[in-house]
Amino acid sequence: MTGPPEKKSIAVRSALAIGVTASSLTATWLWIPPAPFGVETDMATADRLAYALKWELPVLVWLAGCLRLVASIRYRSDEDRPGAAYGPPSARLAVPAAVLQNSLEQTVLAVGAHLILAVVLRGEELILIPALVTLYLLGRVMFAIGYVKGAAARAFGMALTGASTLAAMVIAIVLLILGR
Repeated sequence: MTGPPEKKSIAVRSALAIGVTASSLTATWLWIPPAPFGVETDMATADRLAYALKWELPVLVWLAGCLRLVASIRYRSDEDRPGAAYGPPSARLAVPAAVLQNSLEQTVLAVGAHLILAVVLRGEELILIPALVTLYLLGRVMFAIGYVKGAAARAFGMALTGASTLAAMVIAIVLLILGR
């Protein structure tokens, strides 16, 4: 069971991830020139969606890598080869399978949020899409590295992934309320 010191560590690391997300997106918005990232000032909705979809490639590559690792372990393991429906994962497979499952869930939310955001952003605001993808990937890597060490060790990565996706959703909601 999670004890108070671990809960405090989770809260601190999660707060740090939220701070990193907020400061990164603010800095990107204010100081990163969008032109080198392919942002044009007057892009139609289809062009903005195409722009966002191009940036989703690394997100999907991460997910494919997680899937490949799990498939490779299953292929090499007599215990795991029959599949998840026939028994619990081996000790070797448990963490990669958990990272894959969580990454799949996070990817669905992130890609959806990024695409919705791309519809309501205009011109140079689209620079937020590569920043969000970068935060997502950093969060996933930190989550995967920390997973084996426990909840506190994976908290920063989990919160960075979640905070960046939530930020995309909140920005989209605000812009939609403002009439975009």
